[in-house]
Amino acid sequence: MTGAHAANLPENAIGLGLRREFLDDLLAHTQSDIHFFELAPENWIGFGGRPEQQLRQLTDIYPFICHGLSLSIGGPEPLDMNLLEAVGDFMQEHGIQHYSEHLAFCSDRGQLYDLLPLPLTEEMLEYVAQRVMLVQDFLKMPLIIENTAYYGDYTHSAMSEQDFLLGLLAKSGCKLLLDLNNLYVNSCNHHYDALEFMQCLPVERIVYQHIAGHQQHVNGWLIDTHDAAVDPAVWKLLQHSREQFGPKPTLLEWDNQIPPLTDLLREARKIAPQTAAHADF
Repeated sequence: MTGAHAANLPENAIGLGLRREFLDDLLAHTQSDIHFFELAPENWIGFGGRPEQQLRQLTDIYPFICHGLSLSIGGPEPLDMNLLEAVGDFMQEHGIQHYSEHLAFCSDRGQLYDLLPLPLTEEMLEYVAQRVMLVQDFLKMPLIIENTAYYGDYTHSAMSEQDFLLGLLAKSGCKLLLDLNNLYVNSCNHHYDALEFMQCLPVERIVYQHIAGHQQHVNGWLIDTHDAAVDPAVWKLLQHSREQFGPKPTLLEWDNQIPPLTDLLREARKIAPQTAAHADF
């Protein structure tokens, strides 16, 4: 096993989602202000050759977090144990000690290629908690669950998003990836107070946070697009998070219309509580 594996990231760690678009630039300038990276294991498992060599160079230097896209923790099909085995092997190979996934489902007799919301009921809560515990038992580590942006709801939902998430944390013992952009988007779209939501979260469960950009639909809805600079309102949520929870490792997501690495680093540096002068690449 290799890798710059660290069970606990520094409190003020700045992270960036790894994308192949800037791999060459990143490898040419490994001395950046980024302390850790996140990747989707499904996009790297089974690759050999140059991509694997480049990834190995980075995992030897930086801590990484696996952020899954296809576990479908709330889906109707049995959990894909072959996927979990491959993820576990990949994490061991690269010295990665954290695995996060979305509180959503994305498959039903095949991949749906979207992160879809769950009915917020006691029955679904128990179902998801059992599946989370199965994953944790299999991988011998806590699963980190992300609060996910959603744009519709079910008529038979009987719980709030907040109560469902808190219930899952309590029943399964999982950890939390607090996505501040998703929280802001959902609070606007579904008309609740993001700060009240945050006040109920157990600080000891939060492993790290996401920030990202979003867009506004012509009908007024906010869409979690990850293709723009972080909105000022989300930066304010990050500040509220620091005031409530203290500093937490925080990662910038930018997955679409990806700008040059220098621009990404400039945006990521804003995560630091006090930004000092830095030289660009």
